[in-house]
Amino acid sequence: MNRNDFKFEICANSVESCLAAQEGGANRVELCAGIPEGGTTPSYGEIKIARKLLHQTKLHVIIRPRGGDFLYTPLEIERMEEDIRLCRELGVDGVVIGCLTEDGEVDMEANRRLVELAKGGNEQKPMSVTFHRAFDRAANPQKALEDIISLGCDRILTSGQQPKAVEGITLLSELKKAAAGRIILLAGCGVNEDNIRTIFDATGIHEYHFSARVNVPSKMKLLNTNVYMGTEGADESNSPVTSAERVKQTIANLLG
Repeated sequence: MNRNDFKFEICANSVESCLAAQEGGANRVELCAGIPEGGTTPSYGEIKIARKLLHQTKLHVIIRPRGGDFLYTPLEIERMEEDIRLCRELGVDGVVIGCLTEDGEVDMEANRRLVELAKGGNEQKPMSVTFHRAFDRAANPQKALEDIISLGCDRILTSGQQPKAVEGITLLSELKKAAAGRIILLAGCGVNEDNIRTIFDATGIHEYHFSARVNVPSKMKLLNTNVYMGTEGADESNSPVTSAERVKQTIANLLG
């Protein structure tokens, strides 16, 4: 298979992970904070340094003010708009969004505001727009697909409404056929070296989203494991960071 026929996106939790993704040959990163919450908007500084250091790999940034559901207040939407403006100022290549109504429909008004701001009009270079895994919480995936296409989004990140993409193969395949080239499907969540080829063979999807992380032990000589900075029982002696080797291996296992 031809490498140029596929695109690989790394869910990057830091500048370090961005650099590992670039070294591993990823086409782009989705830069996120708050990974245990499913990804939230990273800091201004994180975005700025990532933009400075990424030269071969495109930089996309998640626009999500908090964890939890995807039903947002007007004040939250306003903050998301401001984050998109900041991303444009910093030269980000794309943003990742997703808003739902209380009934699990795609929130057309809120998403349209964000998409139009990201696209920027005729006087500005448009940023790419991905609709994130809010899609996997949508009440009707077929209707959500059509709504997102009508909004002008470039792709949908989805696990086929299952906890992992390999478990959502049936719906992913159906969505790929229904999309009929009108929008890109980006298969993600739980994608790794061991299952990426299985997902491709079953769905024909050509874009993949994965993290390829490994745990890096803390260099602290003194670490008080009786005191937690976050959730009790969480492993705070290791930091998960994307591995360039795992990125390379995952790509190789699909193409090989």
